[in-house]
Amino acid sequence: MGKYIIKRILIAIPVLIGITVIDYAIMCMAGSPLEMLQGPRVSEAAVEARKIALGLDKPFYIQYFVWLGQLLHGNMGYSIKSYLPVSEMIGSHLGPTLLLMGVSLLVSLLMAVPAGIYSAVHQYSKGDYAVVTFSFLGSSIPGFFLSLLLIYVFTVKLGWLPSSGMTTLGTEGGFLDVARHMVMPVLVLATSMAGSNIRYIRSAVLEILQQDYLRTARAKGIGRFKVINKHALRNALVPIVTVIGMEIPVLFGGAVIIEQVFSWPGLGLMTMSAISSRDYPVIMGVCLLSAVVVLAANLVTDILYALVDPTIQLD
Repeated sequence: MGKYIIKRILIAIPVLIGITVIDYAIMCMAGSPLEMLQGPRVSEAAVEARKIALGLDKPFYIQYFVWLGQLLHGNMGYSIKSYLPVSEMIGSHLGPTLLLMGVSLLVSLLMAVPAGIYSAVHQYSKGDYAVVTFSFLGSSIPGFFLSLLLIYVFTVKLGWLPSSGMTTLGTEGGFLDVARHMVMPVLVLATSMAGSNIRYIRSAVLEILQQDYLRTARAKGIGRFKVINKHALRNALVPIVTVIGMEIPVLFGGAVIIEQVFSWPGLGLMTMSAISSRDYPVIMGVCLLSAVVVLAANLVTDILYALVDPTIQLD
């Protein structure tokens, strides 16, 4: 296991470098951040001086290697807009994003696993059709549309839940206050993930239920609950783990839009602000973090395969 992990990390390094090269190239093609400064109050000489100070007058590949060299020394650069260290900005916004993602992932699993098992066990029943219909609706409704719908119902009409921020302005917050602010964004993210996961779990459990060893277990008189939740679910976990591993990067990207809609003070809101102002260092810092999250999620998924199924050997 240790050799496999080291091997995967060594393979991930060139992949990570390739991702940063592509991201930096696309970012440079989008335009210079100094274009946002141009105007009647700012002279061309001032813009040119700023361009030289930031190193934006150099070719793309030189700019990239300068950024990479700083990164290897533990410096992710400084924001062009706020002049704050990028690492400090990411650190201050990472906590709310991880909280939102973690709770959303947990809620989606609590929704998807029981619903997927129930749908598979009661195949072609009314309950099965209801669960499958919900899964299609959950995965088909755009997140921003569901967000606006929830805001209209629970904030505008009923006045039950706050529609923006992480805590109520003018208060110290607290667990209950944060929980109230999390209800709608968590529900939007969890509904989208659960909609996709239910179908995968249903398919995996259906395939396992048709295996001969489960028929033998039933013939031996083992209880229905034990057959389904111990034998069937355990062997269906490999495809389920795959789905969860793929959901983590999707969740990380989907949080950008949801955080923007609900003004959640996480990485998504910071990223959208950086993109609108073409803040190169912040954009590259977030892209680097996203790439690390994707590669780490793939590695953790492979390790979980061996834990879930002892027959899988990682060489």
